[in-house]
Amino acid sequence: MARGVWGMLGELADWLPMDVDIWAWVGGTQRELHEAGNAGLAVALGDVPAQALEGRYGQLDVVAPAIAQQAEVLGKPWLELFARYWHMIGRVGDRANGAVALDDARQLVEFSQRDDVRDCPAASAAVEALAIAQANTDGPGYADERLAALGAALGDVEPDSLAFPGLTTQYVAALLDAGKAAEAVAYAEAAVDRLRAAGREASWELGAVSARALLADGRADAALTALDAAADFKPDDPVAKARREALLRTVVLVGLERMDEAVEALPDLDVVGEHPREWVEWAQTVAKLAGGGSISNSWQLGRVLRQWLAYFETMGGHRARVELALAAGDLAVARQGQWQARLLADLAEAALADLRNTDGLPERIAALRAAADAAPVLPPPGPQDELVAYFDAADGRTADPERWVGWLWPVSGTELEATRRHATTLGFLGYAGTGADIYWKLIVEDGDPATAGDEDIAYLTGLLIEANQDERVERFAALLPERHSHLALARLHRARERWEETAAEAEKAVAAGSALEGRRLWSGAVQQLGDNAKGAEIMRPLLDTGDAEEEDIWRIIVLATAAEDWVTVRAAAAKLGMPIQSEEGPIEEEWHLIRAILPSPDGSQREVLAVRTGPATARLAIPQPRGMEYNAGDVVVIDPRPLEPVPEDPQERESFVIPFAGVSMLRPGGYTSWFFDGAAPSEEEWTEFNELLAERGWPMWVYSDENYQVTHPGTGEQLPGVFGWIAAPPTVSAAELDATLDDATEQWVHPLAWLDLAREVGVEVERHERISKEYGL
Repeated sequence: MARGVWGMLGELADWLPMDVDIWAWVGGTQRELHEAGNAGLAVALGDVPAQALEGRYGQLDVVAPAIAQQAEVLGKPWLELFARYWHMIGRVGDRANGAVALDDARQLVEFSQRDDVRDCPAASAAVEALAIAQANTDGPGYADERLAALGAALGDVEPDSLAFPGLTTQYVAALLDAGKAAEAVAYAEAAVDRLRAAGREASWELGAVSARALLADGRADAALTALDAAADFKPDDPVAKARREALLRTVVLVGLERMDEAVEALPDLDVVGEHPREWVEWAQTVAKLAGGGSISNSWQLGRVLRQWLAYFETMGGHRARVELALAAGDLAVARQGQWQARLLADLAEAALADLRNTDGLPERIAALRAAADAAPVLPPPGPQDELVAYFDAADGRTADPERWVGWLWPVSGTELEATRRHATTLGFLGYAGTGADIYWKLIVEDGDPATAGDEDIAYLTGLLIEANQDERVERFAALLPERHSHLALARLHRARERWEETAAEAEKAVAAGSALEGRRLWSGAVQQLGDNAKGAEIMRPLLDTGDAEEEDIWRIIVLATAAEDWVTVRAAAAKLGMPIQSEEGPIEEEWHLIRAILPSPDGSQREVLAVRTGPATARLAIPQPRGMEYNAGDVVVIDPRPLEPVPEDPQERESFVIPFAGVSMLRPGGYTSWFFDGAAPSEEEWTEFNELLAERGWPMWVYSDENYQVTHPGTGEQLPGVFGWIAAPPTVSAAELDATLDDATEQWVHPLAWLDLAREVGVEVERHERISKEYGL
């Protein structure tokens, strides 16, 4: 168990880019926090770097700011720097945050220069984080500023510091962005020599940027050699190394014009798809390889690249926006998607205003436009006045929406049916703004919105919302009949998560006659505001009118369950043909085992075995560690839609336990969990122990695995260990549990320890402390 708190630090220090002294400090800080009663903070502190590098951003974005905040309260500025640095690395590293992270990165540097922080061994890492954020924003534009800051930081760092390779890697990258390839090669080589003289090896990242420098200097053969030589170097980011190495190898092989090998080396889309840091280079490489026919250049690829482009628009990756738009544009031209290439050129040009350095970019954008204009035009499948019919007859599985956008463009904006299909297909492909402009002109400028059909109003509203044209939505709503006006505004507020406004507008829409969608929007908003009972009440009339679809009925069941409105739950279940044994009161039946997916305080999720007790309820069966908001015996509301499909294979289906998302707590069971730890008993002893607890109805769960070991206090040999939690119901006192455990384990060869329980009862605390110490628990 102790290893889970502190034991990983030795491993972290082996490969994470921070000074050894900082890891010694982290270990000491963890022990200090643990001894002061901040065990949760102590454990979280050691896990933050792994969260940043393994992509557990849901956890990182919750845990790191919480640690920083507590560190400020506790007056521990080094701890605050540690948490803020790793949170920043989680943002500017794999997630490639650009302008949105600049202010926070600058504040981190300012914080690292405070008198009470600057002596921290990790202080210089803040400069590295800012340099990465600047590179993500506009590498060439910030090149000189990065070189100045990194050069100053390197002046205070010797090669024997683990901060040296990271700072050097960023310095070489800045030289490349400044167009100084030869200087970058020389600097990287000198840095590697300095490391060797200090008895150290370069990081893989430094070896990789050295290869990039050689490639930029026109020495592709030497770049490949350098990349091969770096293969065994320890990476600063071991999780990302394999895909980054494969992508860089592909880039170098393309530089050597060894295209077949490059295609073979290229990481698949599903490998890089969750890693924005690799997107631009991957797209540029694919654009170079697609001409050979070995890479699929499809409309699906174009749609993905447009989604990536939207990501960088949100994150302030201004240089990435231009480069990705140009690469996507080249691919669009190659598949004769001229309209898309022109729109991508427009997007690239729009991003120029956000760049500090635009050298060469206007010319490249102009070249893309010229290529689009020169590309041959694909003839449509039929006459213009029959294109809508051809569109509707096309096989949705094989049709190419990109081509249909091009074919429909000449008639879009003049004929409603064509415009509807054209504009919505543009939205589907990621060009909602363009689709909205065309639709808007036809419906609003050239027509009368008050007479528009429900479908057209809904489609145009959706496109405007997706294109972030909120002011236009409001203008549109003002021109619509009352029911449509309130619905349009409710949709807008829902998309922006303004729940009170959503509820108000949706209620007005219902009053104006929107029976189905208005109630859905209204109910969903009040649920977000925490009023499940009202949400169920809003949806309840749909059961009587017959307007409810199956999904609506399940929604009513969930809301009514959360509100303990069992009459409505039974009425809705009857609509689905679901038999309920009892006729009134709470539904508490024994259905089947499920996996309840519940939130954890650190932002992650936990799977907890539970027994489904009704259409939308489950009783948790597994004891949970202290600090969780739920425990064994609690009854929770679940979303009845399975999170995974039932396997088709009969053998797999036999052992499959369906997962359902937890919605809310319905009724706490009042159980209290107590931790136990020690050497594993014999199989016979363990069986008797389990039977005893089961007879008393005290849930127990082992959290250790077969690798967990403890130390024999006499011989020092490693013994199989076991730790877990026992949950006692509210009718059982801590003293009764302590006495029962004492009687059950007193004849075991090796004793168990339940230190927290002993402290609670005030009995034999010293004995449990001694067991914990002697067995190294």
